Amino acid sequence: MFGKSGAYTVIVEYDYQNSRFRKIRRLIAVAVGGLLVALLLFLQANANTVVKSAAEAAMRSFTASAVNDAVLQTLTEGMKYNELVHVKRDDSGDIVAITSDSLEINRIARTTVRLAQEKLEERSEGGVGIPFGAFTGIEAWSGFGPEINMKIIPVSTVECSFSSEFSTAGINQTRHAVYLTVRAAVSVVLPSGTSVVSTQSQVLLCESILVGKVPDVYFQTDIFGTAVNGGS
Repeated sequence: MFGKSGAYTVIVEYDYQNSRFRKIRRLIAVAVGGLLVALLLFLQANANTVVKSAAEAAMRSFTASAVNDAVLQTLTEGMKYNELVHVKRDDSGDIVAITSDSLEINRIARTTVRLAQEKLEERSEGGVGIPFGAFTGIEAWSGFGPEINMKIIPVSTVECSFSSEFSTAGINQTRHAVYLTVRAAVSVVLPSGTSVVSTQSQVLLCESILVGKVPDVYFQTDIFGTAVNGGS
């Protein structure tokens, strides 16, 4: 009986130790698994933030550059004032009407929009390079490590509008300036979601000094249809 009882006691103690060891091992495995999951979630959150910020910054730069190049290419031969604006005078030389050339304005707008979209697509083909260290979320490491190229899918909308401004340039002289404003809204499609980047550029197309009295209505209303200075 003693031998059997002693053996039984040893077996029970051995099983208890094995069970306790297995529990500890399972707890360690769960803890390690939890840490790995937390690390992956942390890296994913940082990656989403980093990729979004880098893509937005890159697209803002690409868009501004594409718009400026498109405007320069459209106006490569320069723009003369009388090509966009027609001034009508009465017999005494006073200005009675100032109108814009709608055909030329539409041509400039269409060409600028087309070139801007083409150039934006060209600049986006290479994607965005992000240093591996940036994915850690640690600012000091953001510039280190090999670059990971992230593809971006830009969906752009480019709009053009024209405006003009009258200002006094001297006795019986008025400065008339014509501006082209290009607005671009780019939806950047990323694995983490979609982000919208908007830019706006304004370019002086042409200007002229008008000699003679200009009707006050032109100082209150843009010849392209927009009221200014509180005018209606």
